Amino acid sequence: MSKLTARDLAQFTGTTCCYRIGTQHLLTDGTHYLAEKAGCYWIMDAVSSHVAEIGTEDWFIVVRIEVEDYQAVMRYEDGNGREQARQAIPYTDLSLSELTLYAVWDTEHWVIMLPSEY
Repeated sequence: MSKLTARDLAQFTGTTCCYRIGTQHLLTDGTHYLAEKAGCYWIMDAVSSHVAEIGTEDWFIVVRIEVEDYQAVMRYEDGNGREQARQAIPYTDLSLSELTLYAVWDTEHWVIMLPSEY
């Protein structure tokens, strides 16, 4: 696992491949890279479980992750700033102080992506 920067993630625009992480959950090239490079598949697992609970009525979910002092808070929003769920992470070594992901329902799967891939 190596230190990841926002610049590393900025290279991803669109995606050419999807990586299955569950029966209804896919990662794009960017989120797959993030999970591999930063060793943070736990983020993808957390997003998968929360979007399954939130459901598909809101087909677009913004996931905001804030890291401070090796702890994180994950907030799940509807895209209009309304919080739908929150999760505290007691320990993480994620090198980014903040990260935003999108989860989009494509009528069959939740696709977890970087904002630049939307």
